Amino acid sequence: MSKVLNHTNCSKCVHRTWAFDKLTEEELQLIDDHKQEKYYSKGETLCHEGDEIKNFLYLRSGLVKLLTTEKNQKEHIISLGKPFDFIGLLSIFSNDQHIYTITAIENSVVCFVDLGVIKKLIRQNGDFALDFMEKISKISDDVINTRVSINTKQLRGRIAYILMFFADYIYKRNEFELPVSRKEIAQLIDMSTENVIRILSEFRKDGLIAIEGKNIRVNDPERLNRVYELG
Repeated sequence: MSKVLNHTNCSKCVHRTWAFDKLTEEELQLIDDHKQEKYYSKGETLCHEGDEIKNFLYLRSGLVKLLTTEKNQKEHIISLGKPFDFIGLLSIFSNDQHIYTITAIENSVVCFVDLGVIKKLIRQNGDFALDFMEKISKISDDVINTRVSINTKQLRGRIAYILMFFADYIYKRNEFELPVSRKEIAQLIDMSTENVIRILSEFRKDGLIAIEGKNIRVNDPERLNRVYELG
């Protein structure tokens, strides 16, 4: 079960410079007065597709997945949220309801800020509004670039991309515990679970990676990168 954490003052938060450095002390206090910090265990859902949007969500630590479900109940992972991301930001100004489900794929800490407060600060603080727009634009660019990187590749290239993504972008090391299942990888890169399992096995036999349960070690980053580039 999720649990509410002890309140951290925004003005003293180590993440303030990145997230809210354009706000005055009074404006930070306003956020502080309308904020709640929650801890989610792996597998817990922060919000469901169709829920009313009431809060701005900031991921302080952990990893989350943003997932949407088609009418035929087929699920697609749109993107992954990493620490210091504004998660759900692409929809909070264009919809009244969440357009995807957000679920923790690692133990995560999330700040919930009343959306009305964020909108008020955008109206009254031009520098903060511009900074906010830049972050929305960057998130949009990242989602588009990720989809292009995946959709223009063949199956082996897609798996190589995901392994490089976790090694280089998320964990910044070549050995890590894979936070998603084979099924979730399939949902993220639009291929079958069977193909994910098969290609991971091929990579292991080729010496590109080592697999022990959920632990992955990238043995040859340069060769893996070539697999991705060749598609």
